[in-house]
Amino acid sequence: MFLTLLNLFWMFFKIGLFTFGGGYAMIPLIKDELVGGGYITADALINFIGISESTPGPVAVNMATFIGMSQFQDMGIGYALLGAFATTLGVVLPSFIIILLIASLGSKFLESKIVNHAFLGLKPAVIGLIISVSVGLIVHAALPNIDFKSLNFDFSGFNFKGLVILVIVGGVTIFYKKMSPVKIILFSAILGMLIYGLIPW
Repeated sequence: MFLTLLNLFWMFFKIGLFTFGGGYAMIPLIKDELVGGGYITADALINFIGISESTPGPVAVNMATFIGMSQFQDMGIGYALLGAFATTLGVVLPSFIIILLIASLGSKFLESKIVNHAFLGLKPAVIGLIISVSVGLIVHAALPNIDFKSLNFDFSGFNFKGLVILVIVGGVTIFYKKMSPVKIILFSAILGMLIYGLIPW
C-alpha cells in the first residue's frame, strides 16, 4: 500500500510540475500516467472530469483528490482519505515550490525574454494536447471497442445514445456560451436518465 501511495504521489507531482494552462491541461497527463498505467479506465476519467467540474474548487485539485480516494475506497474511508491526501499534495506541491522560486528571483524572471518565449511555445502545445485527448475521449464514448494503439477498429459497440447526448450538449454549449459547466453537467445527467432510462431505443 505504501508503494502505491508513493507511486500516486510521484505521478501527480509530475502532472502538477508539467501542467501549464490550467486544470484542463492536466487531462492529457492524467490519461497518459493513470489510464496508461492501469490505475483508472477511460470511462472513469470522463466521470472524474465531470465530477471535478461540478464541485467547488480548482479542477486540477478536485480531480487529484477524487482519483486518490477512488484508489483506496474499498479499504475504508481512512485509506481513501490518505490516498486523496497523497495525490492532492503531489499535484499542488510543484506549484508551491515554483512560486517560492519565482518570488525569490523577483520580477526579472517574469520579464525575461527567454521565459516569455518559452511560454509562447507552450501555449499551442497545451492546446494541441487537450484537443488530442478530447477527440480520443469522444471517440471512446461513441465507439468504446475501438483501440487505435492496437489498430483494433471494432465498430460493434457503437453507442448511439451517447452520441445523441454528445450532439445535443455540444449544440447547447455552442448556442449558450455563457451557460455554466454545472448547468451543462446537470443537463447532461437529466438527458442521460431520459435517453438511457426512459426511452426504449
